[in-house]
Amino acid sequence: MDRTAPTEHPVLPAIAARWSPRSYLATPVTDAQLHSVLEAGRWAASAYNEQPWQYLVARKNVEAEAYEKLKACLVAFNQGWIGEVPVLMLACARLNSAGNGKPNPWSHYDAGQASSAMAIQAAALGLQLHQMAGFDAAAARAAFSIPEDVAPIAAMVLGTPGPASALPEQLAQRETAPRMRKPAGEVFFFGKWG
Repeated sequence: MDRTAPTEHPVLPAIAARWSPRSYLATPVTDAQLHSVLEAGRWAASAYNEQPWQYLVARKNVEAEAYEKLKACLVAFNQGWIGEVPVLMLACARLNSAGNGKPNPWSHYDAGQASSAMAIQAAALGLQLHQMAGFDAAAARAAFSIPEDVAPIAAMVLGTPGPASALPEQLAQRETAPRMRKPAGEVFFFGKWG
């Protein structure tokens, strides 16, 4: 199934190929693939080069106990569709600057940039990274002893997309629905607002 985005203008193939499936194969993500995805995040831009992102990575067949603990932090809906996805991750942001200890108001934005870079790299490798707001941050903090100055901000799955037919009917329909975005004119303003 081709899920390439119908872009209005040319973009890099990996950007057009990136999407957020809910059906994944149990096929393991190789160490080389995983480290390539993580490396893309490592090289993301950040304010003052703070690099405030930190990721908890749990592979189903390697860090099995951590995988199950992280899976338990997901809301029931997300637990229901992830199936046998091989990698779960938790994106976090350090809230204070490493340089001066003051609050870093851009930490979430920067962690989002790292996650976006990882998602595009995953797509370039034939994988997909699905980012989720549907998780319990307090439960994740407790389960993994995450320090108070680090905010859990998104759960993620990484793996090889599977067939939509493996999902319940309602989700299968969403999986195969046409990809859409707001028109550029609704989100990009030239010279004045609106």
